[in-house]
Amino acid sequence: MQDFLKIAEQACRESGKIQLDNLNQEREIEFKGAINLVTSVDKACEKFIVELIQGNFPDHDILAEEGGGKRKDSPYKWVIDPLDGTTNYAHRYPLFCTSIALEYQGEIITAAVYEPNRDEMFLAEKGSGATCNGKKIAVSSHSTVNESMLATGFAYNIRETEDNNLNHFKKVVLSAQAVRRDGVAASDLCDVAMGRFDGFWELNLFPWDVAAGFLIIQESGGKVTDFRGKNFEIYSKQILATNDKIHQEMVEILMREL
Repeated sequence: MQDFLKIAEQACRESGKIQLDNLNQEREIEFKGAINLVTSVDKACEKFIVELIQGNFPDHDILAEEGGGKRKDSPYKWVIDPLDGTTNYAHRYPLFCTSIALEYQGEIITAAVYEPNRDEMFLAEKGSGATCNGKKIAVSSHSTVNESMLATGFAYNIRETEDNNLNHFKKVVLSAQAVRRDGVAASDLCDVAMGRFDGFWELNLFPWDVAAGFLIIQESGGKVTDFRGKNFEIYSKQILATNDKIHQEMVEILMREL
């Protein structure tokens, strides 16, 4: 597993360098949907990451946001977001990251998230805890939503579905001390693990948005479920991640009728 983590960390760091080197340069921006962007930097980062992983683990599967890599029916699958926060990046807003996780027989065992603007590297291995820049991290100790600062987001299909989080946002913002919306789910999950946020919830995310952050939160003492408090899988369309202490209260708020 140390080899897995070493390669994940290297891939994240090099991807972050590509992002910073090109942040203020001209780049191509395409639309996958009305507000769903992809840039030439997303593609360059993914190409580097996939080539590095396949060069070291040629028999492993790849699930990457922009479609790089191949499926080989391996028990090992790398789940990759080469640039989480593409809209931020396209507008040169300095908050974005690379997120890489390794799934083995359906279980996330290795995770790395790198936010280059803050030079923060989050790493986790199943059963070994989580770190930021080499130091152990842990979730916050707040025990009520009223004293909590939370984070959320609105997915790419907010204009196309009624299940768009606006109703949940209203319920939570009236219950919490504060709610932030940064547009980078992987970074938000790491901030829960770090104790900066007490919780995070969102709808309609993809596996590459949440896979690494899921393990990092678990290994820092937090809890991750769906909105009903049921078991979470990275292929789910609901995620509720907290410091565990406010989890049941958050479930009750999210399930409350307006």
